[in-house]
Amino acid sequence: MDFGICVASHVGDTDYIVRAEELGYSHAWLADSQMIWSDCYAALALAAYRTSTIKLGTGVAVSGTRSAPVNAAGIATINALAPGRTFFGIGTGNTAMRVMGKAPHKINQFDEYLDTLKPLLRGAESHFEGKAIRHIMPDKGFVNFDDDIPLYISGFAPRSLGLAGKHGDGAVLATLRNPGVLENLWGMIEDGAKTIDRIIDRNAFYMTALTAIVILEDGEKINSERVKRECGAMAMSALHYAYDQFRNFGKQPPNWARDVWRDYCALLDDFPAEKRHQRIHQGHSCWVIPEEERFLTEPVLRASSMIGTRDQILERLTDLRGAGLNQIMILPNFDPRFDVLVKTAKALIGNVG
Repeated sequence: MDFGICVASHVGDTDYIVRAEELGYSHAWLADSQMIWSDCYAALALAAYRTSTIKLGTGVAVSGTRSAPVNAAGIATINALAPGRTFFGIGTGNTAMRVMGKAPHKINQFDEYLDTLKPLLRGAESHFEGKAIRHIMPDKGFVNFDDDIPLYISGFAPRSLGLAGKHGDGAVLATLRNPGVLENLWGMIEDGAKTIDRIIDRNAFYMTALTAIVILEDGEKINSERVKRECGAMAMSALHYAYDQFRNFGKQPPNWARDVWRDYCALLDDFPAEKRHQRIHQGHSCWVIPEEERFLTEPVLRASSMIGTRDQILERLTDLRGAGLNQIMILPNFDPRFDVLVKTAKALIGNVG
């Protein structure tokens, strides 16, 4: 199994990607959220100059903030700097869009976006807003279409995963609790592929899951302060997402959030409604703000992270690998990220059966 890192894009944090490469991580996925972090393409360009083997790409880019031609040119530029080790992850961008008070693309919009995007990633002609377009100066090193740019599509529901099967070379998934869940997701992907008479080769279709990993010490509890310090931000990001789904679509909270849901909603209800979109994602995937620390219960921590002994995590990863998962992408809290990077590498990389 490959191990990758998801990075909160930061133009001053390239050392983190360099260290990941040294430790044997295969991919660095630089997240794209313009009102939270640095620009992902600027950070990718810096990483390309500092690394030589780790694969670099967006983790994931957002369809609603950049048009398909702009994203295609951006990643093809990175491919000119890191030829043959560039990939492109794309999604509708719940956080990136919601933090601006906007809705992510709907499925039909995302489908049309991917139709436009896919030929552009090969340097071929496509259509954009009724006009035929292509990159008209692909030589002289401006961009690189000679080396393939794999397209990985983020999806957490049947229709979005169907688009991964229709358009993608792989899919980016949320935390997977067991192999049975992955088998269900395969079915959604394959259903999408059938809409264009495509047959998915499970051995070639690349599956990545995002999570945080905490390896417990002897006798350590799942809700220990160290566990919270290493994966609390990932846990709160899942709660933020659940609240967005409730706020915008009326979806009921997941079972793992039920014990904290009322108090969490009450906390956000005290924030002015016209600016609440700025408040929901505070600390997103980097740290937990003080007033939210009380929501880090054991069920909340478990929902989005892999927490267990080394043997327990290895067993879980081995089972997932057997079900077709190719890569685990980790996103620890920002402050202890280097320590987590080292611990995870030493305990897990090269040891999954």
